[in-house]
Amino acid sequence: MHYLMGDVQGCCDALDALLEKLAFSPSRDHLTVLGDLVNRGPRSLATLQRLRGLGSSVTCLLGNHDLHLLAAAQGVRKASKGDTLTQVLDSSDRDALIDWLRHRPMAVQAEGWLCVHAGVVPQWTLATTLQLANELEQELRSAHWADFLKVMYGNEPAHWDETLTGDARLRFAVNVFTRIRFVNDIGTMEFVSKDAGASPPPGHTAWFDAPGRLTRGVPIAFGHWSTLGLVQRPDLLALDTGCVWGGQLSAARVDAGRCEIIQVNCEQAQKPF
Repeated sequence: MHYLMGDVQGCCDALDALLEKLAFSPSRDHLTVLGDLVNRGPRSLATLQRLRGLGSSVTCLLGNHDLHLLAAAQGVRKASKGDTLTQVLDSSDRDALIDWLRHRPMAVQAEGWLCVHAGVVPQWTLATTLQLANELEQELRSAHWADFLKVMYGNEPAHWDETLTGDARLRFAVNVFTRIRFVNDIGTMEFVSKDAGASPPPGHTAWFDAPGRLTRGVPIAFGHWSTLGLVQRPDLLALDTGCVWGGQLSAARVDAGRCEIIQVNCEQAQKPF
């Protein structure tokens, strides 16, 4: 059986509870976690250790909080208010966990679903999405991966241009894969609003409802957007249901042409700020 799971964000107790509810067997089943494995929740270290320990039975995507951990580990970013990464950074497993984390993918296909952390811009095809994910993965897995982290942050460029190269191209791709929520009518990303999809900024729409989206018809599963909550359409799955904010941790069984949602409740570990 194949399961997709939303943002864990260091809520290892909920992760364990959901795996138990799924009767997950590493010898039989596969799990794809849609990014944001760590941060804000109380047990980021245990979460990484648990997921890494599942070996080849789990595929973990990189989300914005996971990239933040990589940057913090390299001294590129300082801890932010609400970060819960100290146990990871101080752990005797630190180097092994950071190395494992930076080798995780940005996008995969699983049982016909394109899996990403945040979304895609309307100008990208499936092939473009997978190509740019591969470019980012190669950069993070290279010997100079820490140098890339130094130029990874920033809101520009915010509009896709296929002629983009170098740092600008990779930064744009990072922002799409880990930050996108709303776009305007020409596909330019907006990075301020975190409201639900029903309340877009003026002149904007949720990325998945953008007119002319070239991945329309491609089933896409994503996390990242806790205020959006669970969305289940034939070709769209939003699985960040706000576990770290006291919501639920959600998984979807997607094999054999089905899409069955399984959830566990979470104790509130953080307050939004």
